[in-house]
Amino acid sequence: MRVLIVEDNPKTALAVSKGLARHGYIVDVSHSGQQGEELAAAGGYELVLLDQMLHDRGGMDVCRNLRARNIGTPIILMTALTAPDAEADAFQSGANDAITKPFAFEELLARVRALGPREKHPAERTLRSEGLELDLHARKATRAGESISLSKKEVALLEFFMRHPGRILTREEIGQWVWGSRYEPNGNSIEVYVSTLRRKLDRGHDRPLFHTIKGAGYRFGWIDPSPSP
Repeated sequence: MRVLIVEDNPKTALAVSKGLARHGYIVDVSHSGQQGEELAAAGGYELVLLDQMLHDRGGMDVCRNLRARNIGTPIILMTALTAPDAEADAFQSGANDAITKPFAFEELLARVRALGPREKHPAERTLRSEGLELDLHARKATRAGESISLSKKEVALLEFFMRHPGRILTREEIGQWVWGSRYEPNGNSIEVYVSTLRRKLDRGHDRPLFHTIKGAGYRFGWIDPSPSP
């Protein structure tokens, strides 16, 4: 289960992320409402833990914006507000649950489990796009009958590409998806991993699936090389 934490207090974000990671959750952290909203809107998360009082915008505003964008991902609003109508306001903004700070981690964990998805059918663990198949649990990709083993990071990167075929993905979007709060904009990790996927999945095929869009980012999917009439 992949969880996004939107919390501008580093200590709180670290404590919650470490606690969830110990219980097997994959956790990404954003320290701003704007960035958190865009990450949540990009998809791929099964739950969002959203702080009510962020430095750049209110958590309820982020929640309303996501619902207005038809993002139905479950949201737990973490709030320090104690007003009688605070919880009601949280639900009206579109949150699925609200928890008051300070809270015991065990209470938060119980709420996360309650909103998390039940066991999925095995078919839902497989992504298919552009003739490529990705088994998210076995960490294997299959193209033209050939099975290729992938590392955890390679799976995360390929998953992001396959969920957005034909769309130009920026380095920032890719970095936040794969590395979360540990993404270093000045590093070359993205180039290295994209190069590895090309070598593993494009080599020997006439139709390359990974494309560098100069000055913009990367694009996944077959591109017809023939000129438009």
